[in-house]
Amino acid sequence: MVSPELSQFQTSPAMAKQPGRSKPLSLSDFIILAGGVFVALLTVWALWSFLNPTPSFSTIVNDPRKSSGKKGESAGDCAAAAAAAQGGSLRDDPPDSTFYDDPKLSYSIGKPIKNWDKKRREWLKHHPSFANSGGERILLVSGSQPLPCKSPIGDHLLLRLFKNKVDYCRIHGHDIFYNNVLLHPKMPSYWAKLPVVRAAMVAHPEAEWIWWVDSDAAFTDMDFKLPLHRYKNHNLVVHGWTHMIYEEKSWVGINAGVFLIRNCQWSLDLMEVWASMGPQTPNYDKWGKIQRSTLPDKLFPESDDQSGLVYLLLKEKEKWADKIYVEGEYYFEGYWEEIVGTLDNISDKYVGIEKEVRRLRRRHAEKVSEGYAAAREPYLAEAGYGHWSWRRPFVTHFTGCQPCSGKHNQMYSGESCWDGMQRALNFADNQVLRNYGFVHPDLLDSSSVSPLPFDFPA
Repeated sequence: MVSPELSQFQTSPAMAKQPGRSKPLSLSDFIILAGGVFVALLTVWALWSFLNPTPSFSTIVNDPRKSSGKKGESAGDCAAAAAAAQGGSLRDDPPDSTFYDDPKLSYSIGKPIKNWDKKRREWLKHHPSFANSGGERILLVSGSQPLPCKSPIGDHLLLRLFKNKVDYCRIHGHDIFYNNVLLHPKMPSYWAKLPVVRAAMVAHPEAEWIWWVDSDAAFTDMDFKLPLHRYKNHNLVVHGWTHMIYEEKSWVGINAGVFLIRNCQWSLDLMEVWASMGPQTPNYDKWGKIQRSTLPDKLFPESDDQSGLVYLLLKEKEKWADKIYVEGEYYFEGYWEEIVGTLDNISDKYVGIEKEVRRLRRRHAEKVSEGYAAAREPYLAEAGYGHWSWRRPFVTHFTGCQPCSGKHNQMYSGESCWDGMQRALNFADNQVLRNYGFVHPDLLDSSSVSPLPFDFPA
């Protein structure tokens, strides 16, 4: 269809087929024709401006008349598809009823949720961009106390430890939630993590895994990714040693400061049973005595979360153990004292590899770091994992250092704790800063960096 304003300038078939030779255009004819075209263009522009007085970028991008190339697919559809590819639509929340509309649903420990797997599936059905975004989504959760630290350097250390977690999540595309309030006022200290993880499951039905990482733990291999395929038949992953759990009945047979838990009904049920040993219950003192009588090396009287989980593995093994993966083959979390002294040697090993392999020392965008990490793996085949390995330790956990309170374990000095944290954090930071063109030349000097020359470390 042609608009009236343009119809007078259209060439009809009759005009196109006039018999005989046409008369050549003179200069005056050409000027008149050019002027007519200019007037026509001004008329069209004026009409468009009248109909669209304030055009915006969003109006142009989302104009459904602009086809993306596929039949029936508009530019708006492409934008939605692009959002889904980036990890789900952050604005689309259909009016369909979900578990969020149930006034009886609670985010709190002590108020069980039933049929959670079905409720999650229903929510994902109404939010297909999250369901189809690819991979198993992970939400990393951590936290600290609501008040300022008593240690004069505590808040600084917590900030650096938090930055370390943000760096890791940014590189690998994980979401992160850092909490600094007690979600259950009667569950402080090491018990405080369970209410946070429980609330995170409800707040993030799109996440398949919730990954709790203590505030005093640092990622020291920024390239390493969780081997989720190992855990496909499990719902909880903790670092530990099965012989220490089942043979020695040790309360340190696992470490509950870092764990990966699947967002499912099984996990909600476990956390209700696990939390029933906590300080918010009338049986708290009783559970402390039960744990001490069950675990010979537990010396303190209070019921704690780590001893509680070991107790469940021992006493309710048939109910829970099959779905709990005790990871001991790599540093899912590693004891800091056996790690920090090895970091310089590990750095030298990685530099040695890059000297030999030009591709690995090529400058690249941070967003494509995972590809370079995968390319390095064949050269780490003989590095091993865990203790005595020269592979970067995945997570270094400063158990007993208490950076916020400053009341460190008397087994070691405060200076060794702080120096160890500084070395580990700068070791990790160097892996991040490398993509920004800088490096800490001294792991004990956090304030100084040096620019990296091109083709380092050739």
